Amino acid sequence: MTDRALAVVRAGALTTVQDRGRPGHAHLGVPRSGALDGPAAALANRLAGNAPDAAVLETTLDGCSVRPRSTVTMAVTGAPCPVTVDGRPAAWGAPVRVRAGSVLEAGAVVRGVRSYVAVSGGIAVEPVLGSRSTDLLSGLGPAPLTAGAVLSLGPPREGHAGVDVAPQPAPPAELVLRVTTGPRDDWFTPEAVRLFTSRTYHVSPASNRIGLRTAGPALERVRRGELPSEGMVLGAVQVPPDGTPVVFLADHPTTGGYPVIAVVHRADLPAAAQAPPGTPVRFVAVRRRRGPGACGSRRLRT
Repeated sequence: MTDRALAVVRAGALTTVQDRGRPGHAHLGVPRSGALDGPAAALANRLAGNAPDAAVLETTLDGCSVRPRSTVTMAVTGAPCPVTVDGRPAAWGAPVRVRAGSVLEAGAVVRGVRSYVAVSGGIAVEPVLGSRSTDLLSGLGPAPLTAGAVLSLGPPREGHAGVDVAPQPAPPAELVLRVTTGPRDDWFTPEAVRLFTSRTYHVSPASNRIGLRTAGPALERVRRGELPSEGMVLGAVQVPPDGTPVVFLADHPTTGGYPVIAVVHRADLPAAAQAPPGTPVRFVAVRRRRGPGACGSRRLRT
């Protein structure tokens, strides 16, 4: 067992291959995709000695188990979880040397939602439109992992980053999302806009890689009917007919007809990836958007 490959022993609830995604293809109807917690994925790669854009495994809630077919360096970051090699405790958030044939397990999360498993050389599945990411909405990229699947690994980089351990932000006890209101906040009553930025919502169990759904006060419209379909951006806060906000994440659709009341600042989205159901959510207005709305712009940045 000396080939550069990784065998999946336990796939977990949802484990996918992710890198930085495939931005710039919204005009083709292709979502951005990529790791929801980008900083955690980049740190895992750094600890494993990879380039920041190498593909990693993104696990959800209950982790996964994998067996490398050659000796590799691995690292687990993101949501804190127990890490073992052949049943013996190993470090979380630090490089771990795993011999050929041994099994590394990232267990169920202690806090948060998503953990990231990096392997020296990176996951080398065939790229689609320049990315190896799994896109759950369009079906592009490799399918979610199943037990028995074998993933190719790239060649390890020369040298190593020299990082033994690195600080990581804790999963949020309260999710505070800075927003710029608009472009369709005028579709809602002034009281609804006030509620949106003053009341506390909670993360819904229906959340996924497409969007973080919330439970809380319904937002009342002043306009009826629906918009013609228009472009959607990462972080757009769309309000469907039930009145509860949905924050679009990496696998979001590129167009939609429900009004967008605000857009979340991109720097706040990694924390949204780690907010489990029930987490309090507050939307904090920073400034009002002026000029053409981001969701109605001709050139989309996803």
